[in-house]
Amino acid sequence: MINILLEGYNIDAVWLYDELRKYIRPTHSVAVVAFSFRDNRVQSVTDWNTLYGKENGKYYGGITGGFASYGIPEENITFINYFSDTKESAAQKIEKADIIYFPGGLPDRMLERIEEFDLYDPLMRHEGIVMGYSAGAVIQLSEYHLSPDEDYPEFRYYKGLPYLNNFYLEVHYEGTDIQNASIQRVITERGKPVYATTLGAGAIIVDNKDIKLIGNVQAYHP
Repeated sequence: MINILLEGYNIDAVWLYDELRKYIRPTHSVAVVAFSFRDNRVQSVTDWNTLYGKENGKYYGGITGGFASYGIPEENITFINYFSDTKESAAQKIEKADIIYFPGGLPDRMLERIEEFDLYDPLMRHEGIVMGYSAGAVIQLSEYHLSPDEDYPEFRYYKGLPYLNNFYLEVHYEGTDIQNASIQRVITERGKPVYATTLGAGAIIVDNKDIKLIGNVQAYHP
C-alpha cells in the first residue's frame, strides 16, 4: 500500500509532482470520500454541492484538476456524496478505485460518517493508494492528535483509520508555540516521532513502510 499525506489539494505543485508521478498513473480511478464537511455549513445535498459538486463546487475543480495533471480524466474520478449515495453505492465506489482520496475538513466527523456508511471494512481492504490533505492526511493514522485551533479548541487524541501507526503528524506547521507544545506532548506521552508538514509546502509518502519526506517537513524524535 502507498499512503500519501498532503498539505493541500495542489498535487501538481512543482516541488511535489515528480515524486507523485512515480505512483499516480493515467489509468487510475479515484474515489473521493467527501465526508469531512462541517455540520453547520453543510446540511443538505445543495450545501454539499457548493463544496464538491461538478457545477461550481469550491473544491471540485482543484481536486479533479490536480489529478488531470497526471493524466487521469474527470470521468475516472467519483465523489462519494453523503446525501445521495447509499451504503451500497458508496462501497462500490471504494471497491472499484485505485486511489482513495480524503479531503480536508473535520477528520473526526469524517470517520463518524465512514462508520455510519459501513465503509470502514471496504477502506481497510483497499490495497492501492490512499491519499489526502490536512484532515485527509491525519485520518490515515491509527491515532492522531490535533493542536488547538478554531475548530478544535483543546488538544486531544483521536481515532483514525489504522493504515499507519509508527508516527504522528502535525499538519499546517508554522512553528507556533501551540504547535511546538503539542509536538513535545505527543513525544512525551506516546514516545513516537512527529512529522510536521510546513503549511502548504510539505508532504509524506509511505511506500510499504518506507517513509519519504517531501518538501519542507520537520522530523521530531523522542
